[in-house]
Formats: sequence, structure tokens, C-alpha cells
Amino acid sequence: MRAEIIAVGTELLLGQTVNTNAAYISQGLAELGIDVYFQTVVGDNEGRIRQAIELARTRAELIVFTGGLGPTQDDLTKDALAALLGRPLSLHEPSMAKIEQLFASRGLHMVESNRRQANMIEGSEPLENTAGLAVGNGLTVDGIHYLLLPGPPREMRPMFDGPAKAWLRSIAGEDRRLFSRTLKFAGIGESSLEEALIDLIEQQTDPTIAPYAKEGEVAIRISTKAVSELEAAERLDVTEAQINARVGKHIFAREDIPLEDAVVRLLRGARFKLASSESLTGGLFAELITNIPGSSGEFVGGVVTYTNMMKHKLLGIPLAQLEGPGAPGAISESTAKLMAERVMELTGSDFGVSLTGVAGPAESEGKPVGLVYFGIAQRGKQTIVHTAHLSGNRNIIRVRAAKAALYRLWQVLAGVEA
Repeated sequence: MRAEIIAVGTELLLGQTVNTNAAYISQGLAELGIDVYFQTVVGDNEGRIRQAIELARTRAELIVFTGGLGPTQDDLTKDALAALLGRPLSLHEPSMAKIEQLFASRGLHMVESNRRQANMIEGSEPLENTAGLAVGNGLTVDGIHYLLLPGPPREMRPMFDGPAKAWLRSIAGEDRRLFSRTLKFAGIGESSLEEALIDLIEQQTDPTIAPYAKEGEVAIRISTKAVSELEAAERLDVTEAQINARVGKHIFAREDIPLEDAVVRLLRGARFKLASSESLTGGLFAELITNIPGSSGEFVGGVVTYTNMMKHKLLGIPLAQLEGPGAPGAISESTAKLMAERVMELTGSDFGVSLTGVAGPAESEGKPVGLVYFGIAQRGKQTIVHTAHLSGNRNIIRVRAAKAALYRLWQVLAGVEA
């Protein structure tokens, strides 16, 4: 079934309110196996609402409205649709009784316009509003289904998840739902990942393959429509196996979690402790780790040694290593090695991770913007230092550096070849 979402409200067009409803409804419809092809935003104008409906009817079998069901004169969704369908509005008595009871219980005078919230288009099925007053509508006319939901998310969501989904299931007919699986990748860019899988992506029918990129990570969602979870799993397994055969060494999770979560889980499983020493990232690596609930069991702490003096005072790195004629400098492989080893020894942890480099906007120590060194010290093992040349502005380089260090640590913990 093809669907279109029409969000009604001038405040959406002015940017005063973010249209979170469309995303929520789209996700919910996808779970029901209903494809959203278009999303429309229209202001509080009956003529333009009617135009939006007329266009939607040419390209969708289901039109979902959100907003414009309230008591004021600019709440026009029901009026516009009723006029277009040539159907009268009638009062839904249970909803009206609820409104009257609310005002009476609060000792307030009910303004007559509140009756508008109890209006229904003739032939509609009422959808109870457990968090507000405006009744929802579900109706089918000439093979097109119309679903009217309130605009405030605190009212829309419980209505959509409850009576609206029940109504949608009753009209959907075929009991096929959308099942998805997310694969998370690191150490490979979106374009390189797409190139490795381009023939699978171009030939996709069912399951479908969709890549999504974030800084330092890429996700691939594979989806299929099926009657049962077992049937879906069989299809998804085949596609996942094809992807795994090509780029499996970059897959750090088979669910939608960030890289730092995967690292914490591996540390926890092995009962390892981690510490960090950071220069260019200024504590961002530690922040990512500590954003994961319960990570205090694995992350003992870290130091931000932004200046040479702090590297010397806190980590005991000789000044002769950091500055002066012939010194390797703070931004060097040898300094990254020392930073990782010293913080591991200082904290008594099993792993020490270091980051040093140039975030920009100007070069430092005569070294270019984007040059970063990551040190990974492991108790009883030889320290590993990786070099990266990252692009982007100052903030992007810092995020990419922290994610790259996490990926290198993940490789060690997961036993994946570099």
C-alpha cells in the first residue's frame, strides 16, 4: 500500500515547530509494511489543504493527516477533507461528553468552539484520544483510506500506536510486515562500502539494501516484507552473508549501536579495563566511552594532556621528546606510543589509548592539518601506533579521530586483522 503523510500547520512551514510526527508515523507505517512515498507540509489554509489532498489522492492509497483537529478556527483538516468528499461533519457524542466532563471537573466555562474537537466526518471510525480531546478519524472512500491524527506528539503517538494501528491493520488486508536488520561498519567510508556492494544494491528487490553514514561509522539496513519473523530471517540471512563475504572485517555490530558501545561490550566480556590520554581530541574519546551506560566498569579514566607541559607533568614524557632541536615532537608516533603506555601504567588498566595530532585550522610543529597518531598499549603486548590523515574542519577531524581510535581498539579486542 502506498501512503502519503500530510502534516498541517503554518508553524511547521515557519520553522517554529519541528515536524517530528512525520518521522514517527513513517517508522510505524514501515513496520506495518506500508510504504510512505511522499511527505507534505501545508499551512492552515483550507484551500491549500484541499489542493494537497487532491494531489495526494493521485499517488497514494492511504493519506495520513497530522494536525488541524483542534478547537480554533485555523484547525481545518476535517473541514477541508469533508468538503472535498462531499460529506457532512457530525458530533461524536462520547468525545463531546468527555470534553464537557473535563471542563466541568475543572470548574471552567467551555467555549463553544471546543465542540469542533468532537466532530467526525460522516462514515468515519472514531479513534480515541487518550491524551487529549480531539477525536481521530479513519475512513475509506472510493478505495482511498484517510487517517486523521492530532498534531501534538503527546496526543498523536498514543493514538497512532493504539487505535490507528488497529484500524490500519483492518484495512491493510495482506498480513505482511516490514522486518529490518542493521549492520554497522567502521574503518570504511560510505562510498567505499557502496562500491564493494554496488551490484547487490543495484540488483536489490527484496530484501532491500540501504546505506546510511555518520561521522566515523556507516550503517546498512537490509529490509524485507514477510508474514513471519522466521520467513524474514531466512531472507535477511542470505543477504547478510553476501555482504559479510565482502566487507565482514568492517562489521562491528549487527544492531544499531554506536562503535563505542561495541567496544565497551567487548571490554566487559573480557573483563578488561581501559584508560585514555588525549591531546587533539580534548577528552572526546573519553566522552564517547562514558556516554555508554555502565561503562564505569570498564573505563577507569583518562587525562587530557593538551600542552607539552601537561604531557610532561602528568604522563612523565621527557621534554626532550616533545620539543627542541631534533625532538620528535608531541605529534609523532613515538609520543603517541609513550602516551598510551604511560596512561596504562598510571591507571593500572589493561589498555591505554592515546590520540595526538593536528585538528587545525593551522598546521602545528610543521605538520599538516589532519595528521593523527593513535597509540594502543596492551598489558603484556607490544604497543601499536596507527597513523591517519583525516579531512574536514576542526570539529570533524576531532570526531573522526576519536572514532578511528575506537575502531583500532575494536580491531584488537575483536581479533580482527588490521
